Amino acid sequence: MSDEAILQEMGKRLTRYRIDQQLTQSALAQEAGISKRTVERIEAGTSTQVSSLVRVLRVLDLLPGLEALAPDPGIRPMDLLQKKGRYRVRASSPAVESPPAWTED
Repeated sequence: MSDEAILQEMGKRLTRYRIDQQLTQSALAQEAGISKRTVERIEAGTSTQVSSLVRVLRVLDLLPGLEALAPDPGIRPMDLLQKKGRYRVRASSPAVESPPAWTED
């Protein structure tokens, strides 16, 4: 699925949740602290700020579902042993192979 198709499907699902909870777009916007136009954009599947989406999910009681989206990876016990209790806080850049040294024959 394309990004646009995923956003549109999310918008449709959020619309159904809103309607099931007997909320108008205006009421949802007011409870979430965002504009009605932002709610319209989210439901239409257009790009929006993540913070606005989080606010809508909170009002619709769907915030706990984010755990399934990005579960806590945790620290593997073997990594703790190997790194003596330390854990990574940054990703490293990929190793760059140095060009072969030119030699004259």
